[in-house]
Amino acid sequence: MNEVVHTSPTIGSNVEEIVVNNTHFLMWDIGGQESLRSSWNTYYTNTEFVIIVVDSTDRERISVTKEELYRMLAHEDLKKAGLLIFANKQDVKGCMSVAEISQSLQLTSVKDHQWHIQACCALTGEGLCQGLEWMTSRLRVR
Repeated sequence: MNEVVHTSPTIGSNVEEIVVNNTHFLMWDIGGQESLRSSWNTYYTNTEFVIIVVDSTDRERISVTKEELYRMLAHEDLKKAGLLIFANKQDVKGCMSVAEISQSLQLTSVKDHQWHIQACCALTGEGLCQGLEWMTSRLRVR
């Protein structure tokens, strides 16, 4: 959001409030390492959106992403949550396209959740605002 932040993998969780089109979002960044996944459900209560960031260059782990995605979407506390998937690293040559990621994750079979997949590049910020604006537009639809 117009600020360069140097990051490292999240250990535990981070929380930050962001504002998109005068809408305030409280964002929880929960670590994706396998050892942390069993605690994810403690963050699900009152969640309106789940944002998943996919490394578009990592073809080997897309199946793990799919498994975890469907495990999350099946949780009772996320029954009404929207789903935003950021297909990150679209600037890298040979990365998976948005269509390829969508197919690998079988997103067309997700019928009980509103979802959107957005190409992005976290380094430049390209695509990030469009994804977050999709979330604000979904709030107005409800």
